[in-house]
Amino acid sequence: MDPETLKVLEEGVREVLVWVGFGTLVGLTAKAIMPGRDPGGAVATLLLGIGGSVIGCGSLMFFADVPRVTPISPLGFVMGTAGGFVLLFFYRLLSGTLVREAQDPPVIQRRERCRAA
Repeated sequence: MDPETLKVLEEGVREVLVWVGFGTLVGLTAKAIMPGRDPGGAVATLLLGIGGSVIGCGSLMFFADVPRVTPISPLGFVMGTAGGFVLLFFYRLLSGTLVREAQDPPVIQRRERCRAA
């Protein structure tokens, strides 16, 4: 294999591992900040963190004049956590666990006693 290709492949694998590792930390931090019961398990937390990091760091690079932001930097970690928080908020909003609609009050029915005749 060409040494240049091998170097590019190693850098790509390293970047993926960084995003997965810090994505997990970002997802855990976003779940810790959001009050209430958290949906999902370990895989959902990982995906929440990675998606939050992409959204947070991407929006920072879009709106600010910053050439590159990674979740390793303190600013990238904060923006990734904010992105994860936003994703978790919308997930709860769309799944119906954040806002409950009003329902009719429960009806209590009395059971009639059987009388021996």
